[in-house]
Amino acid sequence: MKFTIRLLCYISLCCGLPLLFIQGRSTFSGFNFGLQVSLLVSAVVLFISAVNFHFFAKFPGERSGLSVLSIFGAWFGVAITVIILLRLPYSLSYLTISLLGVICCLFFEFFYTKQQKNIMAFIPMGRSGEIYQIQGVEWIRLDTPELPREKINAIVADLHSPDLGDSWQNFLADCALEGISVFNIRQIEESLTGKIKIHHMYENDLGSLQPSPFYIHIKYLLDILLILLSLPLVIIVVILTAIAIKLDDGGKIFYFQDRVGFRNKTFTAYKLRSMSEASSTHTTVQNDQRITRVGRFIRKTRIDELPQFLNVLKGEMSLIGPRAEYLAFAQELEKEVPFFNYRHIVKPGISGWAQVMQGYATGAEETKTKLEYDFYYIKHFSFSLDVLIFFKTIKTMLTGFGAR
Repeated sequence: MKFTIRLLCYISLCCGLPLLFIQGRSTFSGFNFGLQVSLLVSAVVLFISAVNFHFFAKFPGERSGLSVLSIFGAWFGVAITVIILLRLPYSLSYLTISLLGVICCLFFEFFYTKQQKNIMAFIPMGRSGEIYQIQGVEWIRLDTPELPREKINAIVADLHSPDLGDSWQNFLADCALEGISVFNIRQIEESLTGKIKIHHMYENDLGSLQPSPFYIHIKYLLDILLILLSLPLVIIVVILTAIAIKLDDGGKIFYFQDRVGFRNKTFTAYKLRSMSEASSTHTTVQNDQRITRVGRFIRKTRIDELPQFLNVLKGEMSLIGPRAEYLAFAQELEKEVPFFNYRHIVKPGISGWAQVMQGYATGAEETKTKLEYDFYYIKHFSFSLDVLIFFKTIKTMLTGFGAR
């Protein structure tokens, strides 16, 4: 069943049936304005949440039930904020019934898409010979230029391999004419793993190494807007955390560190202190004993990053982007990791693609993997990817994924 048809069914169920139920009750007479507002809110929350979830499927990464709740919760929060700010009337009974139905439909969509099999055939020549190691796909090896009996979603090949002779090239051309997608190994590796190998610098979809300057400016305005809207809650959380840090060991509340940022410029990052003041090194390891009791919680929930909102307002960081590395560590990585400096072509972020996909990185090897995620983010630098990272960040805060 096509997504458009499923979406229409969801809207009919979640918006239409509760309306019939409410209209049949004696407490309501007529289709009043409050009921109209409630119906519109329910329909908009459902539509945007379902479309977001469906659109995000093009990006790699495991989906979970928490992603459904985070997407719904975010858009529901926006809708309720608009209702309160504009002082619009609404029907509590309708919203309760309808939005419970919205959650059920979103979970149905989640399980429906999760059950869809992704079957791909691959030609074991050149770089595509090891593609079967990528998880999440049912791979079929093609040893002869013939289609398998199973229905496949696409064919993967190393289109630049000299071993791909005339018979294979004619076969791939015929497959394309029949409507079967044919992908080059580099594109499919990128789309399935969310990483770009750092052996070369890859251009974005416009054929440029430079991310969209227009979106860079729009992104800064969105950052400021989101920070201002969340500032009252953030201030309360920071004050409570500061009290907890002081009561825990009596040490300093804030931690300042020189980091490398946008276009390779150095800046001072602000954080709530999560480690003992006697710590002398910057890198952390799993179950690091230098982390305080309060520090372990605020690192897990990422509360220690909240003071960096000030860095964002100053234009030194963004809410979402590659992680800003310590100055000394960055200088070491420049010598060990190819093209490391290229990650500074966008502003560093409090959260980012590498953080939600991998978590914290320690040492050069883990940083190389993180850099592959950073390159993917830079190539696909866009509002849609930032929105996905926002929702995955909510999941990360709830689960503590990748915390050190």
